[in-house]
Amino acid sequence: MFVVTGAGNGIGREVTLELLRRGAHVAAVDLRPESLATTAELASAGHRLSLHTLDLTDREAVVRLPEQVAERHGHLDGLINVAGIIQRFVPFTRVPYEEMARVVDVNLWGTLHATKACLPYLLERPQACLVNLSSVGGLLPLPGQTVYGASKAAVKLFTEGLYAELRRTAVTVSVVLPGAVRTEIAANSGVGSRHGAEAFAPRPRGVPFRALSPARVARTIVDQAVAEGRYRVVVGADSVVLDRLSRLAPQRATELVARKVADLLG
Repeated sequence: MFVVTGAGNGIGREVTLELLRRGAHVAAVDLRPESLATTAELASAGHRLSLHTLDLTDREAVVRLPEQVAERHGHLDGLINVAGIIQRFVPFTRVPYEEMARVVDVNLWGTLHATKACLPYLLERPQACLVNLSSVGGLLPLPGQTVYGASKAAVKLFTEGLYAELRRTAVTVSVVLPGAVRTEIAANSGVGSRHGAEAFAPRPRGVPFRALSPARVARTIVDQAVAEGRYRVVVGADSVVLDRLSRLAPQRATELVARKVADLLG
């Protein structure tokens, strides 16, 4: 039985559908009830799917979630934190405080809240998994997305810290680092849809650009993070290349990305 946040669209929806296809029970969590309803229509999973309209930035509401899930499904075997938003593509000096707070609240605090609430239930199980979605934007800086990148880098380090703390338990901990994915994250973040997925994975010369489908990313998450419990899941050729480059030549990687996205800044 798995809790999936951001289950109303994009990667979260596809993770939900993939788990259901494999016979799992899923508690689908999202801010928008209409988006959850669409996920349910696509799933046709009956009693194995429950819908939970929830604002992940509302700590008290999130604290109540695992008990509600346990009452419906009996137990909790995994938490997959997918929910996230971006900021507008503008320099940091032009990002209002309210927008900065919203990005950090959803991406970081939403992950912290869900993890804090669900982890005690996971630790009770003979085998369980915790999966957090970071981003290639959490590996190296993306101009115009500095606050988003900082929040995703924080999710990455938080997840790695949890791995260190839980390595002797039955809970596997995985961080997922996808590159470009064809989702509607810009529109769902309320920042418009002017920029495509390529903005999130500027690639070095010679690396072909192929934005992945959410379904492809979801299958990788379920195969490698949920089923195998891999510590680190890097999804997409662009993310793999930039991951290596950011470790081998961090300044060069930063300058490469800065050049690639310079004309995207509003």
